[in-house]
Amino acid sequence: MKILITAGPTREPLDPVRYLTNRSSGKMGYALAEAAHDRGHEVTLISGPVSLPPPEGMIVVKVETARQMYEAVRSHLGGQDTAIFSAAVADYRPVAKAEQKIKKTGETLTLTLEKTEDILGSARSVFGFTGYLVGFAAETERLLEHAHDKLARKGCDLVIANDVSQAGIGFDSAENEVTLCLPDASPFPLPRQTKAALARELIAFITQQAALKKTL
Repeated sequence: MKILITAGPTREPLDPVRYLTNRSSGKMGYALAEAAHDRGHEVTLISGPVSLPPPEGMIVVKVETARQMYEAVRSHLGGQDTAIFSAAVADYRPVAKAEQKIKKTGETLTLTLEKTEDILGSARSVFGFTGYLVGFAAETERLLEHAHDKLARKGCDLVIANDVSQAGIGFDSAENEVTLCLPDASPFPLPRQTKAALARELIAFITQQAALKKTL
C-alpha cells in the first residue's frame, strides 16, 4: 500500500527573523511514517520544520509554509492508497511579510492575517483523492463535537482526535491518547501510550480499514 503522511508544524513568516507557528514537534507523524514503513508500506512523508532525524527507507519532502505543504501534497497525492494528515498546519498567515525586521516602536502591533490553504479539505474536492483519508483533530475543548464536524466537512474516512490541553500528551510530548471517530460507528478511545506504540496500533487499524473500503 502507498501511504502519504504529513507531519509537523508550518512556519508563516512575519519578517526576516520572525514567524507564526505552533508547538507541534512532528513526533506523531514521524512515528506513523516509521510504523507504516515497518509494515512494508511505501511511504511519502511531507514534513514541516522539525528537530527530528529524517527517517530512512521512504520519500521525505521538507517544507516550511502551509502553501508549500499544500503544493507538496498536490504533487504527491496522486496514486496514493491512503493519506494521513497529521501535520498541525497554521490556519492563518500574515497578509504581507515585512521586508525588514519589524522594530519595537509603538505600544501595540496589529497584524492582518489571512486564511491558509485547506489541505485536508482539498484532498477530495480539489485533488480528487479517492483513497482512505485520515485527518487529525487537536482540540482544547468539545473534542468529539469538533472531530465529528471535521469528519463530515472534509470527507474523511477517519478523524483521530486528541485533547492537547491535557498535560503530558499531544504537542511536543513522547506520549499521546486519542479517540478514533468514524462516520458510522461510536467513538473508540485508545489509551495513553508512547507515540511509537500508538502509531503501530493506528497504522494496523488504518491498513485494515483501507483494505475493507477497497472491497466495498
